[in-house]
Amino acid sequence: MMELYRLIQSIKEKFRKEINVLKGEEGKDKLFSSTNEFNTLQDAREAFRRSKEKLFDVNLWSQMPGITSEFKLFGPNGSQKTGKSVSIVDYILINLPGPVPENWVKVISLVDQEELAEFVVSPSEKPQEGNLNDEKVAHFFKEEATSTFRIKREGRLLFAYEIGKEENINNEGKEASNRDWINTLMAEGGWLGFQKIQWKNLTEYLVHLSEIERVQK
Repeated sequence: MMELYRLIQSIKEKFRKEINVLKGEEGKDKLFSSTNEFNTLQDAREAFRRSKEKLFDVNLWSQMPGITSEFKLFGPNGSQKTGKSVSIVDYILINLPGPVPENWVKVISLVDQEELAEFVVSPSEKPQEGNLNDEKVAHFFKEEATSTFRIKREGRLLFAYEIGKEENINNEGKEASNRDWINTLMAEGGWLGFQKIQWKNLTEYLVHLSEIERVQK
């Protein structure tokens, strides 16, 4: 009887949490990762150098193999960047496949070390020159959510991670504006199923288990 009671309580708690998630009152944490091992230490060091180039060249993420979103890098003044290096206070436009609203994130921190590199983004307004304090968060998650894109090397091993924290649905208050219902559908519908594909594609790409198909000229 005690085991049955515990099972029922566990089901009730999971149900309560899902209801709160749908209401935007609770968030979920997610982790996606990939690993690649190289024959020599020198090979691993060279692979990490190339991984950093891939990590910070966000515009190239759109060309990853398989189904992927479109990624575009913008400066703080709202102008699109063609360079290969993301910076703090840059913005990233993420267009998911299908007829859904655009989603924006802002780079809030960045680390570039000898054996570890990462940057962190959070949902943000759409950058517009002279109007960077819009209360409307153009993303289906609330601004408290973060995504960390990280690579690191340990000996001959290369690791890549996408770490999602506090992924609360943006469907309440001024931040959501008129996107409350579409944000709920995107977060718990389309994105829920696509998230694993998207970030697994990225982590595989960052550790060189997949490569973009470059157009031959």
